[in-house]
Amino acid sequence: MITSTANQQVKLLVQLNKKRKLRDERGVFLVEGPKMFREAPRERLEKVYFSESFYEKHREALARRIQSEKLDYEILDDHVFKTVSDTQTPQGVLCIVRQQESSLDAFLKAEKPLLLLLENLQDPGNLGTILRTAEGAGVTGVILSKGCVDLYNPKTIRSTMGSVYRVPTLYTEDLCQTVEVLKKHGIRSYAAHLKGANFYDQENYQSGTAFLIGNEGNGLTEELTEKADTLIRIPMEGQLESLNAGVASAILMYEAYRQRR
Repeated sequence: MITSTANQQVKLLVQLNKKRKLRDERGVFLVEGPKMFREAPRERLEKVYFSESFYEKHREALARRIQSEKLDYEILDDHVFKTVSDTQTPQGVLCIVRQQESSLDAFLKAEKPLLLLLENLQDPGNLGTILRTAEGAGVTGVILSKGCVDLYNPKTIRSTMGSVYRVPTLYTEDLCQTVEVLKKHGIRSYAAHLKGANFYDQENYQSGTAFLIGNEGNGLTEELTEKADTLIRIPMEGQLESLNAGVASAILMYEAYRQRR
């Protein structure tokens, strides 16, 4: 059992929580809580850490899983575990999981792809919610610009509620170029924009579709907007000019899902 915060593994966990560069260098991210531990794909699970009290409380069940899956694990003193946890009330289990990025080719090979392209999103909670909704709406993949918040930020991970394991994602250097590639493969792109000629529910999304969602404060850049095949808008009453990026994404994804159902 690890009883000191000076332990090298403990120091590494603290740094992995804080530093995107280190997470990317090692190709890993951290997840917390029994649900995230339970749903983590075994082939991507690098190491598991339990608080002493959590391990004692669930000893038999944990022992069975550790043995059957041959898990690499450590037990931390409760005080030490609190040091490595990113939450106010630690849940007693923390995992190091390997990152997994999909490829644009894989997205293009899907039958009638339904893609979400995110430009410069900055809110971790928004991104996590979008991934969670994308899984529910049957989205093929999510493509993020390099200017987006880190997918593996602890707050993003918590907001995904496990969808980070299952929704294929990809960071791209150039979203405009990506849209051009999609066009060549017959995938039509729709930009959520105030200047949209039609409401979102007046278009047909039953063939290859990509929705473009912009930054929470500034929306889509003019450059990316011009690349879109069609501008669409979400009708709004009152004096609102825009909706939360996560909400707008959900409306569009579920309209496509409804049509395809």
